[in-house]
Amino acid sequence: MVIFPAIDVRGGRCVRLTQGDYGRETIYAEDPVEQAHRFVDEGARWLHIVDLDGAREGRPVNVEPIRRIVREGGVPVQVGGGIRTLESADEWLAEGVSRVIVGTVLARDAGLAARFFERYGERVVAGIDARQGLVAVAGWREGTSEDTVTFARRMVSLGARRAIFTEIAVDGSLDGVAIEATRGLAEALRIPVIASGGVGSLADVVAVRELASVGVEGLIVGKALYEGRFRLADAIAATR
Repeated sequence: MVIFPAIDVRGGRCVRLTQGDYGRETIYAEDPVEQAHRFVDEGARWLHIVDLDGAREGRPVNVEPIRRIVREGGVPVQVGGGIRTLESADEWLAEGVSRVIVGTVLARDAGLAARFFERYGERVVAGIDARQGLVAVAGWREGTSEDTVTFARRMVSLGARRAIFTEIAVDGSLDGVAIEATRGLAEALRIPVIASGGVGSLADVVAVRELASVGVEGLIVGKALYEGRFRLADAIAATR
């Protein structure tokens, strides 16, 4: 299982939000590029980057710091936040990003979603964000009436090859991963799933590791690392 340390960029700085609330922001580093270097030095094999301003505005915003992370980091990077057109995806991939994460557009335009999956294959990830079992979009500010599993299966039918699942209610809480919801989604699909949200201890890492048998291939970890709950190296060791 792969541990993906998360770097959320807002206003050019490395921050974390609680439950996706832009009014509940904590700044952890002035320079996200330096933070990326620290994670790589600690053993990261991948980096998970989110352009929070992009998610809110519907277009890439924090391009320069993310570009530098991609160029200087030395490990594969997946990027999400505001990627709602094929052109935006093309630009990130041309910069050397290994995978782009697409969410909002998938819920709003099935035809465009299918084009994303057909065009990019393994290089596009379906971002599935849920609040109380229903899909949320637009930087988590808007809800939909579609339940998570139905939506995820629809994305697979359109060509999705990988998904990231985040339960918004626990994201940034340090209270534990939504294990049963993650298990249910992974069991319902035939594609790899990356879990996200709520990690607060190494026990959470171990709990997600036990889901590998149902298709969970990775775990995104953010606030727990920034708050010193455990070291990245220890989280990586706990997956073995």
